[in-house]
Amino acid sequence: MAKRFSELTEPELLALAISLEEEDGHIYGDFAERFRESYPSTADILVKMQKEESVHRQSLIDAYRARFGEHIPLIQRSDVKGLLRNRPVWLMQTLTVAQVRKQIGEMELQSRRFYEAAAKRTTDAVTRKLLGDLAVAEADHSEVARWLEAKSIASGARAAEDRSQRRIFVLQVVQPGLAGLMDGSVSTLAPLFAAAFATHSSRDALLVGLAASVGAGISMGFAEALSDDGVLSGRGRPLVRGTVCGLMTAAGGLGHTFPFMIADFHTAFTLSVCIVIVELVIIAWIRQRFMETSFLAAAFQVIVGGILVFLAGLLIGSS
Repeated sequence: MAKRFSELTEPELLALAISLEEEDGHIYGDFAERFRESYPSTADILVKMQKEESVHRQSLIDAYRARFGEHIPLIQRSDVKGLLRNRPVWLMQTLTVAQVRKQIGEMELQSRRFYEAAAKRTTDAVTRKLLGDLAVAEADHSEVARWLEAKSIASGARAAEDRSQRRIFVLQVVQPGLAGLMDGSVSTLAPLFAAAFATHSSRDALLVGLAASVGAGISMGFAEALSDDGVLSGRGRPLVRGTVCGLMTAAGGLGHTFPFMIADFHTAFTLSVCIVIVELVIIAWIRQRFMETSFLAAAFQVIVGGILVFLAGLLIGSS
């Protein structure tokens, strides 16, 4: 199981830092190789950054050996809660300067947060100074991100915008809210419509829908709040994320539950189905707007999932 950042010992912190520097160096090298022919000047900058990461890694290795010996345990990003995973470059079929600028900004932000938090955890003055220096060095990479942004704007790839604030908003609000809305809109379909078809009673369906929506909201809220303390990932306070996720989960279920307040079952059912369709379209739009997903692809994925859950409820309720 993954450990929390607060549970890591000083040897584990340094071992993790070594692994992260090695991973970042590989990513910069992969970027440089992809840009070698089309953008040689950009590739040269990325190679320089790769070499800087290698120097950082060697400094960390020397610090580890001086304090803890020759054996360095392999601790990876996936072993620690709260660290966001970088998308592998080799999986990206297309790669633009704007995409590289965005990922460098995200990597710089997370690396700086990591070193600032790690420096506070160590009791050794020399190690604390090293980690603090590395936090400053990672902040310098933002200059490269700005240079790449200027290049992107000059080429007409995209207009200038505050990507950092957008990224924070997406991490802290959109992602937990979208996860909750998807779960509430889809997961409550089966119990709601199973009860509706089993009883043909608006009141019974309403009670089941309320229970399922509120229960799912509480469950998802706690799950989101406990999944990440937000120190390293920049995803914000757990209480805020959990509240957003829980409320959106409940809202997603209550939206198609409230129509069953109408006494006439067939009218309530028809209105509920219409609201479900609207909810799925809204989810697809949010994914397209904030998660850079094609609207048609997002709509297809969400609608297929919703139909399958709806049919499950229909079959169970009719049996």
